[in-house]
Amino acid sequence: MNLKEALKTYFGFDSFKGEQEKIIQNVLDGNNTFVIMPTGGGKSMCYQLPAILSEGTAIVVSPLIALMKNQVDAIRSVSDNESVAHFLNSSLTKADATRVKDDIRAGKTKLLYVAPESLTKKENIEFLTEVDISFFAIDEAHCISEWGHDFRPEYRRLRTIFQEISDVPIIALTATATPKVQHDIQKNLNMLDAVVFKSSFNRDNLFYQILPKKEVEKQIIKYIRTQEGKSGIIYCLSRKKVEELAELLQVNGISALPYHAGLDAGSRGRHQDMFLMEEVDVIVATIAFGMGIDKPDVRFVIHHDIPKSLESYYQETGRAGRDGGEGECISFYRYKDVEKLEKFLQGKPVAEQEIGRQLLNEIASYSETSVCRRKMILHYFGEEYDEKRCNAMCDNCRNPKEKHEGKEYVLHLLNAIEALKETQKSKHYCAFLAGIANSDIKAYKHHEHEQFGSGKDRDEHFWNAVIRQTTVSGLISKDIESYGVLKLTEEGRKFMKNPKSFMLIKERDYLVIDDEPIVSSGGGSAFDQQMYNQLVDLRKSLSKQKNIPPFVIFQEPSLKDMSFQYPITIEELTNIQGVGNGKAMRYGAPFVSLIKRYVEDNNVERPQDLVVKSVVKKSGLKVQLIQNIDRKLPLEDIGRAQGKSVEEVIEEIEAIVTSGTRVNINYYIDDIIDTEVQEEIYEYFSEADTDDLKDAYNEFDGDYSEEELRLMWIKFMSEMAN
Repeated sequence: MNLKEALKTYFGFDSFKGEQEKIIQNVLDGNNTFVIMPTGGGKSMCYQLPAILSEGTAIVVSPLIALMKNQVDAIRSVSDNESVAHFLNSSLTKADATRVKDDIRAGKTKLLYVAPESLTKKENIEFLTEVDISFFAIDEAHCISEWGHDFRPEYRRLRTIFQEISDVPIIALTATATPKVQHDIQKNLNMLDAVVFKSSFNRDNLFYQILPKKEVEKQIIKYIRTQEGKSGIIYCLSRKKVEELAELLQVNGISALPYHAGLDAGSRGRHQDMFLMEEVDVIVATIAFGMGIDKPDVRFVIHHDIPKSLESYYQETGRAGRDGGEGECISFYRYKDVEKLEKFLQGKPVAEQEIGRQLLNEIASYSETSVCRRKMILHYFGEEYDEKRCNAMCDNCRNPKEKHEGKEYVLHLLNAIEALKETQKSKHYCAFLAGIANSDIKAYKHHEHEQFGSGKDRDEHFWNAVIRQTTVSGLISKDIESYGVLKLTEEGRKFMKNPKSFMLIKERDYLVIDDEPIVSSGGGSAFDQQMYNQLVDLRKSLSKQKNIPPFVIFQEPSLKDMSFQYPITIEELTNIQGVGNGKAMRYGAPFVSLIKRYVEDNNVERPQDLVVKSVVKKSGLKVQLIQNIDRKLPLEDIGRAQGKSVEEVIEEIEAIVTSGTRVNINYYIDDIIDTEVQEEIYEYFSEADTDDLKDAYNEFDGDYSEEELRLMWIKFMSEMAN
C-alpha cells in the first residue's frame, strides 16, 4: 500500500497537504525529522500516519492533558480498534493505566500520548524499555527552548529520557520557531542532523488588526454582536479577567464560557466539548486553550491583553480560519501592559529577564508599527515577504499611514550604530540620537560623544520607529545571542556608502492614549457635542447650587459617555462609565430628565444595540477591601493579603469612590501626610475646575507626590461626592 492509499484508507483524505508526504516518508525511512508548520497545516498527520504504518508504538510527548484527550478521540474515530491510541497521564486511575500497558504489550496500540512529567517517572521508563518503540514525536517542540514562548524546563530533559528508553528516530514539531528557537531545539535534542521541513508562515486568509486598549469590553461586545452565530476565542492573561469577561458576555446575551487552569478538569473538558460541538459560540480563555484543538471554523480570535511574545501571538491568532475561510485577529494594545509584564520578570534569573524583555520589545514593536503586519511577522520568523503579494489583510495596509522621505534619518541611525561600535540595543540608540542623557548614556559616557543628539529634532518614539522600519528592510539586524544588540548588515553598509531614497511610514502612537472614550473603530462621531454642552451647563449650575466643584458631580468621561449612550432612566445611567448606584441616585435625576427631553425634542435614535450591560459587582475582594479599611488596616497589609501592590489597592479604592461609595482612609492618610499639607491639597480640590492630578501636580510645582495627591483626592471625593 503506498502512502496515498494509506491516507485514504485510514483517514479518508485523497491528497496530502503541503510537504506532509515527504515528512511522513522521512519518518518511515528512520531519519530524525524537524517540522515547522503553521497552525492548521496538518502537523499531527505527520506522526499519526507513520505510527499506524510502523511496527511497535510511537511515543508522542504532548504538553496538555486536554490536548491528548482531543487527539486520542480523533484517532479512535478513524479506526475500528479502540486501543489504537491511548494517553498515559496523571488523570488515569491505576486500573486505566494497567489496561493501557496491557494493550501496548499486546501490540494493539500504535500511538501513546504522554506528558513530559509522566515520562520522568521511573516505573514508566522501566515499562517503555520492555516494549517495541517505533519513534518519538514531540508536539509543541518550542516548549524546549528558553527562547520559545512557552518554555517548560521538563521538556529539556526529554533527550536523556529517550536515550534511556530506546535509540529510535525523533520527529519534533512546532507551529512557531524563529531561527534561534529552531537551532536551540535541535541542539537540545541532539538532532542537528535532522531533515528540516519548514512551511511558509504566511496565513493569507487572516486579517490582523491592533486597536488601542480603551473601553475594551464595550468594543468586544459590539464586535461580537456583528458576528452572530460565528465561533471565536478571546484570550486574557489572567484567570480573573477570563471569569469576569465571560460573565459580562453572558449578561449581554452572548453565548460564552470561560476556560482556564483554575477550573476543575470536568468543567474544562465540558466547556471545550461544548465549543467544539457548537453549543457555545465564544470561549474566553487563558493561553492554555486551543493547543492542538482541531476546530477549523474559528472565525475570530481576540486578544484582550497583548501576549508576551510574537510567537504566542502568531500561534494564538493561527487558531482562526484553519479551513482557509475568513479569520479576524483583533488585539487590544497599550504600552502600560508591556510595562506591567516587564515588572513580572523581576526576581527571575538575569538571562531569563533579558530574554523576556527582548520578546516583549518585539511584540510592542509589532503592535505600534505602521508597516505591513504580515511582512513584520514573516520577517520575525526569518521569512521574506514579497510585498507585491500583499492583499491588504491588515489594518496598516487597508488604511495606510502617510509616508515621508527618511534617507537622512536612516543615515543618522546607521552612523550612530557604527560610531558606538555596534554594542547597544534599540533603547540606547533612541536616547543617544534624541540627545537624552539618561543614566545608561552617562554610564558609557556617550553624552560626551560628538554624535550625541545628532537627531535631537525628533523624540525617542520617532527613532524607535526608524529602527523598526530599518530592521524590517534588512539594513540592520538584532543580535539575539546578545539579547537584541543592533548590528549593521551588508545591505546597511552598502546604504551608508551609497545612500538612496528610503520612505518612512508615520507610526501610530499608542503611548498617548488619554481619557477620550474610543466608542467606535469605524471613525464615526464619538459623542453628541450639543448634548454634551447641555450636560456641562447643567453640571455647572448644580455645582454652584451645591457649592462643590463640577467634577465632584460627574467627571468628564462620564458626561461624554452619556452624550453617546443617552441614558433616560437611573438604571441606564449606572451603565455609564464611572457612574455607580450611589452617584446615579444622588445626582442622576436632573441629568436623565434633561437627556430624555433632548432625545424626544430631537428625535434621537438611541444606540440601544451599543449599550453594554454591566455585571453587578458582587466581588468578594471589593467587600473584603472595604471591610479591611473599616478595620483600619494599613494599605500595604491589605495589598499583601490580596497579592497586590499599594498602587493597585489605591486604584481599586479610587474606582469604588468614583462609582459613588464612601471610603474613609483618613487613618492611613493621617499617618503619612501632615495636617497642613492635607488642608492645602483639600482646599485646592475644593476650588479647582478639574480633578486632573497632572494639573494638581503642576499647581504645587511637584512639591507633593502623585500618591499624596491621589490619597487626598480619595478623601475629598468620599466626603464631598458620596
